[in-house]
Amino acid sequence: MGQRGPKPGSGGRPRKPLSDKILDGNPGKRPLTVIEFKDSAVDLEGQVMPKPSDYLSAKQKDGSTLCAAEIYENVWRWLAERKCAAIVSPQLIERYAMASARWIQCETITSELGFLAKHPTTGAAIQSPYVAIANTYMTQANRLWSEIFQIVRENCSGEYGGASPEDDVMERLLEARRGKG
Repeated sequence: MGQRGPKPGSGGRPRKPLSDKILDGNPGKRPLTVIEFKDSAVDLEGQVMPKPSDYLSAKQKDGSTLCAAEIYENVWRWLAERKCAAIVSPQLIERYAMASARWIQCETITSELGFLAKHPTTGAAIQSPYVAIANTYMTQANRLWSEIFQIVRENCSGEYGGASPEDDVMERLLEARRGKG
């Protein structure tokens, strides 16, 4: 089986954030890529959040509603506060929201059913498939969040710290485990 090549963003030294380059006085003396929106015809301050796709709040088999639309809205607000909402693709935010919501859903099911399951043919105890599925969704959500945060980090001329939507996802998971979500 052939190699697929390096992962995006894994080649070489990580890019230095724009705000760090400005603070250091641009030591490489290369022209800085600063995204200026002043001449744009779009009023970015008053930009309306794109409506989340319907599948982000679809009814689930158990009758509950998927919480991905709420995660999408939290991420969008977080990006808008940092004036980066226009440069992050809504589809990227939707993929992150869906992966996070599915991770929460799998963790909730694991909490309800336990970590072990019965093997279909032998009847022996095996790891619950929801544990592996949750791990896959968590890995995917972390990778997508890294992409979103990298865009913010590289294009924000001010401070990009503070609470993040990633913290909200963890809070939602904890609430679901307590039986509130």
